[in-house]
Amino acid sequence: MEIELLTIGKTSIGFVENGIGEYTKRLKHYIPYSIRSLPDVKNASRMDQTRQKEAEGQRIIDSLTPSDFVVLLDERGKQYSSVEFSSFIEKQMVSGRRKTVFVVGGPYGFSKEVYERADSLLSLSKMTFNHEMVRLFFTEQIYRAMTILRGEPYHHE
Repeated sequence: MEIELLTIGKTSIGFVENGIGEYTKRLKHYIPYSIRSLPDVKNASRMDQTRQKEAEGQRIIDSLTPSDFVVLLDERGKQYSSVEFSSFIEKQMVSGRRKTVFVVGGPYGFSKEVYERADSLLSLSKMTFNHEMVRLFFTEQIYRAMTILRGEPYHHE
């Protein structure tokens, strides 16, 4: 199985890019993992929130395949401990699915169409994080999940 993190816009904060690079490099030993950034919507500053969500949502929908298992990173999603999240990842791995796509939306969240396409919702925290930081936190959690599944000493309980 392949894991993809689908995002709107690029990562432009240097230390975030470095952290993502470090954990992505570590993940190569465990599972195919990639981050795909869709371009920001042009003229977004001239759009209201609803129009921006719809434009971003169309880009997200267009980038998915029918066989993708889609998990939205959303504040209303299910929260897991790291061990519980590793079990969720393990279930995805043994499900026979080719790819699980985790999606980080734009600043205003997801359009109705994206919610309808989603197979699951996941919350990283009750707190709100910068969209770029979420990329780093999520990538580290995927790495943590892999080490938990392998019984390696990275995670401590």
